Amino acid sequence: MLNLTDITGLASVTSAIAASMLLLPRVTRLVKHYQAIVTGTVFVVMLIPFGGFPLAAYVRGATGDLSITSMVLLWCALSRPWSLCVAADFNQRYVLLALIALAALILYPMALGFGIFDPYRLGYGNWQMVSVLLLVALTAWFWKYHQVALCIALATLAWSIGWYESGNLWDYLLDPFVAIYALAAILIQAGKFLMKRPRDTNQQR
Repeated sequence: MLNLTDITGLASVTSAIAASMLLLPRVTRLVKHYQAIVTGTVFVVMLIPFGGFPLAAYVRGATGDLSITSMVLLWCALSRPWSLCVAADFNQRYVLLALIALAALILYPMALGFGIFDPYRLGYGNWQMVSVLLLVALTAWFWKYHQVALCIALATLAWSIGWYESGNLWDYLLDPFVAIYALAAILIQAGKFLMKRPRDTNQQR
């Protein structure tokens, strides 16, 4: 019988594969309802049992479970063809990605031994960490960065009820895949900005 962790794990992998279809050039040129059909079909196919397990289970065995933050971003991407999730504006999206990238740059190197302090240990119920997250979520909600507040709130709620097998809050907030995605997106956007700036300067002259 599937437990909560299995449901989330299979859903996260299936969502990631379905959302990746939206990046294919031929799919991006389709009208929204055809995009919805493509992603919906892929979602269903990945849950079809094959050899006793859904196809998504085999992928999950290699990737592990994704974080709640990844789930929020994936479901937002998947919902856009149905117009159920309004795409965040430029600032909304990149504030969230910047926070993810910053947290990843702090967490992963130090957790691997680069430094005398391991921030990963804070995820085991440290009240200071939970307080800081609450403050960040409230600040984000006040400034209308709702995606940031939603990711923190859902991750903390899931951790508090023990949704995943892991008891560490960091595993609900971050995973390597969303960290790589955030870092890549920030670097790409920074590169575009630096390339555009000389052009704007030359046009002003």
